[in-house]
Amino acid sequence: MKKYSCFTLAEVLLTLGIIGIVAAMTLPAVINNSRNKQLEAGLKRSYSVISQALDMYQAETGERILPRTPSVKKLLIKYLRTARDCGTGSEITEAALLKACIPNYVNTGSTEKNSTKYKTYNGETNMSLGKFDDGQFVLNDGSLILMENVGSETRERPLYISVDVNGYNKNPNRLGQDLFMFQIDQKGKLMPMGVEGTDYYSQDDEYCSSTSTSDMNGAGCTYNALTDKNFFKNLPK
Repeated sequence: MKKYSCFTLAEVLLTLGIIGIVAAMTLPAVINNSRNKQLEAGLKRSYSVISQALDMYQAETGERILPRTPSVKKLLIKYLRTARDCGTGSEITEAALLKACIPNYVNTGSTEKNSTKYKTYNGETNMSLGKFDDGQFVLNDGSLILMENVGSETRERPLYISVDVNGYNKNPNRLGQDLFMFQIDQKGKLMPMGVEGTDYYSQDDEYCSSTSTSDMNGAGCTYNALTDKNFFKNLPK
């Protein structure tokens, strides 16, 4: 009679148990690494898309969008493929705020209703909404554009264009992790926030810190995210 080698049930169950343990240990890291690569690619894509829109505006009008330019959202939105207009995000009435993607209730006097959708870079603090409520719209790729634009022809104020690269309905919803800020400088150049010359530049990374409790912590991470190849590997949990 021929003899056949085979595994016992106990050996099969033991092997499956070991495979399950290894998978449980490695799968979260694989998923996290995949998500971080998507965030990195989304940031680079969004930077390119916004830059191209600004260049198309210049090509058509012969001028650059500057910090003193009013109604930038209205000017820029025609050069972007937009899926949804979310208003400004800080309308006067609560009824008007219903269409906002990220509502800021500051103008209604209802401070307790301010959105906690986003947190800062390290997750320690709810993000300040004051720099993200002068225009909001969703692009066809799902990314969300948020603007700070209170300039006028007679009064110059900072002009920020921020983007949630994977959309406001997807985590981590943190400033400096999936929400990134850019600033238009005096010559109309799109600057990654955190580079020297921008409003949230800091030599000691005050605005891109794993320990800071500032409600704008993460604002200065954009430059690091674009230039440091290990940035997305070291995001705070």
